[in-house]
Amino acid sequence: MRPTLALRGGGESPLGKNGHFLGGWGNFGGMKQKGIITYSLSPNKQNVLAGTAHAAVFNVWRRFSKQVLFWAPPLVFFYYAMDWATHRNHYLNSKQGRAEFADSE
Repeated sequence: MRPTLALRGGGESPLGKNGHFLGGWGNFGGMKQKGIITYSLSPNKQNVLAGTAHAAVFNVWRRFSKQVLFWAPPLVFFYYAMDWATHRNHYLNSKQGRAEFADSE
C-alpha cells in the first residue's frame, strides 16, 4: 500500500520528492547539505582549567554535606567505644584492676 501525498509531504516541502517526509515546522526534510566543513575549538581546549578550583571546593562541600550524617555518627560512636575499651583494658591489667577483680575469675 502506498502512503498518501498528504502524509508524505506536510508543511512547505514539495510533495512527491524523494526523502521529504516531514517539512514546515523546523524545516525537517530540507535540502541535504554537501561540501560544508566547519572547524571549531572545543570548549575544554580553550581554557582547560576554567573554574576547576571553584567547582572543586563547592562540589566537595556538596558531596560531604550530603554524606556526613551516614558515616559521622557511627564513627563517633565506635571511636568512644574503642577509647572506653582501651582504658578499661589498661585498668583491668593494672595493679588496682587486678586487685579489684582478682577473685571474680
